[in-house]
Amino acid sequence: MLHDAVVAAFAAHGSGSPYFTVIDGLALLRSFSERHPNHLIHRPALCIVVQGAKWTTFGERRLHYRTSQAMVVSVEMPGASQVVHGAPDAPYLSAVIELDQAILREVYESMEAPPTPASGEHAAAFVMELNEAILGCAARAVSLLGEPQAIPLLYPGVKRELCYRLLAGPHGGVFARMVVGAERNRRLVEAIHALRGNFDKQVRVDDLAALAGLSPTAFHRQFKAMTAMTPVQFQKQIRLMEARRLMLSREMSAETVAFEVGYASPSQFSREYARLFGAPPRRDIGKLLSA
Repeated sequence: MLHDAVVAAFAAHGSGSPYFTVIDGLALLRSFSERHPNHLIHRPALCIVVQGAKWTTFGERRLHYRTSQAMVVSVEMPGASQVVHGAPDAPYLSAVIELDQAILREVYESMEAPPTPASGEHAAAFVMELNEAILGCAARAVSLLGEPQAIPLLYPGVKRELCYRLLAGPHGGVFARMVVGAERNRRLVEAIHALRGNFDKQVRVDDLAALAGLSPTAFHRQFKAMTAMTPVQFQKQIRLMEARRLMLSREMSAETVAFEVGYASPSQFSREYARLFGAPPRRDIGKLLSA
């Protein structure tokens, strides 16, 4: 069982959470109580809840997921998550498996009857129910932590099977769109990546729309349908999360980091920082360091 594998992995290897395992792209999370919102940039991944419950917000969209469900993220984007069910005798447990686009594509192209890529405007994050086959793949991946010498030989096969189960399941069309998709969807994702990579610069929405092959109005609508944020909100959250990371890891001042992430005014940076994280930079960072 996945639950037993995760508990055994924490008992043998991981004292902290998140526990970034020796398997690239596999992390385990554990919480003994409800947590305050945790802001982070989500990478394309499958976040499987093994025990407990959690919510994640992306812009105006909030996703709730619990035991035997998973949140799927298909595009790198900022969000905030909070554990809502976790206790000393039954901690929140989850396994995060990053989606390997190359293997997903390889499996898709090898299928005798691959799913038709989903069409229309779809959110880049959604919640899905998990079946025994997917949970079994995740359990085998976590169990390999007890056999590190077997990881290079066996984990690639587990990843391939997981990709197959996702493509062959009820949401196969959505996963197919991640690797194939329509030209318009692919170019929209490229525009999102461009905004993500240039978060500290002035980026014109018209230029992003041109990269996506859309009119500014259509780009704005489809960007929000996918991320639940406007391009400006997306960029702002990326800037503020990067600023927080820099102040924690490099001990940079709020004034210095404001310019580093693209703000022209430290006072505007402090206001927007407090709005997102609930406290001004100095107080927020002090609280995090003391914790």
